[in-house]
Amino acid sequence: MKKLSMDELCRISVEDFKASEKIPLVVVLDNIRSLNNIGSVFRTADAFRVAKIMLCGITATPPHRDIHKTALGAENSVDWEYYENTVDCINSLKANGYKVYAVEQADESMMLQNFEIKENDKIAIIVGNEVDGVDDEAIHASDGCIEIPQYGTKHSLNVSIATGIVIWDVFTKMNVCHNIG
Repeated sequence: MKKLSMDELCRISVEDFKASEKIPLVVVLDNIRSLNNIGSVFRTADAFRVAKIMLCGITATPPHRDIHKTALGAENSVDWEYYENTVDCINSLKANGYKVYAVEQADESMMLQNFEIKENDKIAIIVGNEVDGVDDEAIHASDGCIEIPQYGTKHSLNVSIATGIVIWDVFTKMNVCHNIG
C-alpha cells in the first residue's frame, strides 16, 4: 500500500467545483469566533460538495489570512453569503424551501443517527458559537435540533469537528439519492 500522489488524487479545479452538482445542504455559522474554525468548515464543505455556507453575526468573512490558513483555498470554491442576523438567514432559507436544523443539545433534539432525509429535501444546519452554542432565537426559528451523541465525560465538541460529523452524516444520507462524486 502506498500513499497517493497529488496527480493520482485527480483533484478538480475551482472552476470545475463551481460547475459541479452539490448536495442540497447549507451550513450556517452562527457567531463563530475562531477564524481557524471558519476555515476548517470551508475545507470540509469543499470536500463533500456542500452547496453554500452562510456566515452570520460576528463570523468573519473571506478574504482573511487566518481563514485561508485552514481553508487552504476552499473559501474560493465554496459559495458563501453573509447575514448580520442569523434569524434573517434562517427565514430566507425557509422561504427558499430549506428545512433548517440547529446542531444543539436541546430538550427535544433528535439524535443524529435518527435524522432522516427524504429524496427532495433541502437541508440547512446551524452550528453555533464556541462558548454559547446556537443562539436561542435561532433555535426557536429552526425546524428542530439535531444532537450528536456523546458518551464521554465532555458534552461538547469543537464546532468544526461537530460540523464535519454532521456534514458527513448528511452527505452519506443524501448521496443515496444524488450519487455525487
